Amino acid sequence: MRLLSVPEAADHLLAGGVIAYPTEAVYGLGCDPGSESGVRAILHLKQRSPNAGLILIADSFDRLRPFVNVTAINLDAAMATWPGPVTWLIPRAPSVPDWLAGTHPTIAVRVTDHPVCRLLCAEFGGAIVSTSANPSTEPPARSASEVHSYFGENIAGIVSGALGTRQQPSEIRDLATGAVLRKSAQ
Repeated sequence: MRLLSVPEAADHLLAGGVIAYPTEAVYGLGCDPGSESGVRAILHLKQRSPNAGLILIADSFDRLRPFVNVTAINLDAAMATWPGPVTWLIPRAPSVPDWLAGTHPTIAVRVTDHPVCRLLCAEFGGAIVSTSANPSTEPPARSASEVHSYFGENIAGIVSGALGTRQQPSEIRDLATGAVLRKSAQ
């Protein structure tokens, strides 16, 4: 198991690699959202359909702007929850490829408040893909050793750091309707 510092992890992201890192509740798998090979590697590792789409996280909304189309939607509800553990479905920008957003007209985005994730996004200089570190049929990893048991050497490494205190992955809400698509226990 290769543990990575935040700068080392950012270098792997810049090179199109896949890393794991602690988030608010579970370990996440991430890559550069502009790297089709990185995104496809994550989908393969998770045994997840490319139609499902992936979440993007960032340390500021400005890093998410290239991925969303906010011309016809009010962001107040999302901004009121950020930074924090709420992921919002926002209409995707026309340039966002299907291999990133799946078959959806929206893309899932979150301005995270987790310190390691925030540092990682800042060091990388952009938003990153964030999906739970587990094959789709298994529970999300809650330790570096679980990440390693799931993925071994198929990822560049695991960022050192502690999980947040939440018990469940982020809540997911639709910005257009306000509907809660995945509730959070905390």
